Parts: sequence; C-alpha cells; structure tokens
Amino acid sequence: MAAIASLQAIHLKLGRRGSGSIRCGISEPSGEPAPIGQKTRYNDGLAERVFMGLFARKMDKFGGSKKKNEMKEKGFWDYDYESFVEVSKRVMQGRSRTQQQEVVREVLLSMLPPGAPEQFRKLFPPTKWAAEFNAALTVPFFHWLVGPSQVIEVEVNGVKQRSGVRIKKCRYLENSGCVGMCVNMCKIPTQDFFTNEFGLPLTMNPNFDDMSCEMIYGQVPPAFEDDPATQQPCLADICSMSNPSSPICPKLQA
Repeated sequence: MAAIASLQAIHLKLGRRGSGSIRCGISEPSGEPAPIGQKTRYNDGLAERVFMGLFARKMDKFGGSKKKNEMKEKGFWDYDYESFVEVSKRVMQGRSRTQQQEVVREVLLSMLPPGAPEQFRKLFPPTKWAAEFNAALTVPFFHWLVGPSQVIEVEVNGVKQRSGVRIKKCRYLENSGCVGMCVNMCKIPTQDFFTNEFGLPLTMNPNFDDMSCEMIYGQVPPAFEDDPATQQPCLADICSMSNPSSPICPKLQA
C-alpha cells in the first residue's frame, strides 16, 4: 500500500486532473480516444514515464531473449508505452496462460513493501466504502496504463454503489491488439490480486468490440471457464500474433 500511495502522490503532484474523468495526456484534437480502427495519440508527461519505466523494468526481468540490437539494458527513462507493450509480448512467449498471470502477480507484489497486502486488508475490508474508494483511486492511478476512465454507478449484490470504473478505450488493448494479453496479463491477474491478495473482490469486463472495459469493485469475479472474456477469438485485423482460424485466441487455451 505504501508503494501505491507514493506513486499516487507523484501523479497527484505532476499529472493532469479533471472533474469525473482523466484525459491522460491525449493529444487528439477532441481530447477523447480515437475512433475504433485508429490508434489514440498520447502525450505522456513525467508522471506517466515514471510509471512506464518502473513497471517495464520489473517486467523486463521476465522478458526472455532480445534481438541483438536490443541487448543493451534500457535506462529508466528510455521506456515509452510501446516498449512497455513489447516487454509484455516477450513475457508471453514460451509461457502458459497461468505462467503469464504468475509473472504479473510477482511484478505487482515486488512493487509493495513486505506486509502490504495484510495492511490493505486492515485498512480496506470488503465494504461498500472500500469498493467506492478504490474505484475513485483507480481513475487517476491507472490512467497511464489504460487511458481515460470515470467512476460509474453499478449494482453489487443488489446494492447500487459508485464502485464501478468505465475505461473508455483501453490503451493496453488498443496498443497490443491481443485478446490473450488483455486477459492473461491484465484482467485475470488484476482481478486475482485484488480479490485474493488484498481481499477486495474485483471483476473486469472488457468489451472487445469497442475496446472499453468495466471494472467493478466489490463483485466476485467468475471462474476462468465461466468468463465470457476467455472465449474470445483473436482480433485478427490488428493482432500480429493472431490465428484467424481458431475460434478462441490461442493464448487463452494454453
């Protein structure tokens, strides 16, 4: 929790803030994500580069072999969003879906001081308030990773609460173009981390048609085999690793 709090403090000091949603340094004239079929242009600032460098360097330890012209270790400020996504792709290579998810779990745990999950459980038991607080925290903290989002009202166990987050057009999915990366390296490990490590249930529902995503804090995620996201075919038009003949993304089957 201390690591999250310190990074959040950096963002609040350096990042841009809005009322209800974050523009995330989008350089589109409209200030909104680009239409489907076009890649959104971002103008990442210091805070965003801090997050990218921190996470990418952690992930790079699991990234496998590199091309000869990439053998020189990158400096902290050498990472941008595209290189962060490339690191994620290397992590996928030669690993099963469960191994990919375990890598993300280890990276997330490495960001926290010892005992942080236990402290989180004490500070944020699975209540409506905790779910709503973490939804509000997600909008500024994760904007560098997923793009602009906003808190929305959802229903959890018959109770309406503002513990939902709607991501307008996920930057990670947009740049990777890979269903398997979305599910194995974002959705499932993030759900599991909050639900099992932090004790606060979280369900993520990506929409592969418009690249939006809904996060619901307080809602227990479904089992892998019951989750519609795990039955998705490749995004053949944009994924360089796609297999159009397969009814389900191969990265979700291994």
